[in-house]
Amino acid sequence: MNPLEKISHTMASRLYWVAGSAIVAMMLLTCTDVVLRYFRKPIPGTYELVCFLGAVAVAFAMAHTSVEKGHVAVSFVVSLLPQRIQGLIESITTSFGLIFFVLIAWQSVIYANDLRLSGEVSLTLGLPFYPFVYGISFSAAIVCLILLSNLFNNLLKIFGK
Repeated sequence: MNPLEKISHTMASRLYWVAGSAIVAMMLLTCTDVVLRYFRKPIPGTYELVCFLGAVAVAFAMAHTSVEKGHVAVSFVVSLLPQRIQGLIESITTSFGLIFFVLIAWQSVIYANDLRLSGEVSLTLGLPFYPFVYGISFSAAIVCLILLSNLFNNLLKIFGK
């Protein structure tokens, strides 16, 4: 395992734990709110918090999904091809994914900066949006590292070891 792969996998694992914690927090918050509503004491801003935690869960699980190759892929036909052709096809698709996630990370930083400068906050709790958008950007950057490492491995398939 090369150093880039090791770093990206470690970061993906840590982000995955954050995503799992966000899901547990969503569950506990929702259940607590339902019980407290029975006593006419709902938790203010539950909907906002669940939305923010959902964004954290989805964004921070992206990197782990990339490491595990848990995304949708059509690999049956490709697996029948010679190793070098497989490497070429995987390099092309990985390059497109890398470009896509670079754009996500870049545009998320721009959007988060705009939100920070405008002072946009949620309606009920007044929580700022920009830290969550920065989180999406950070997670997309980690996915970029993973895809870069995959691209390197795919190029080794093409040009031999």
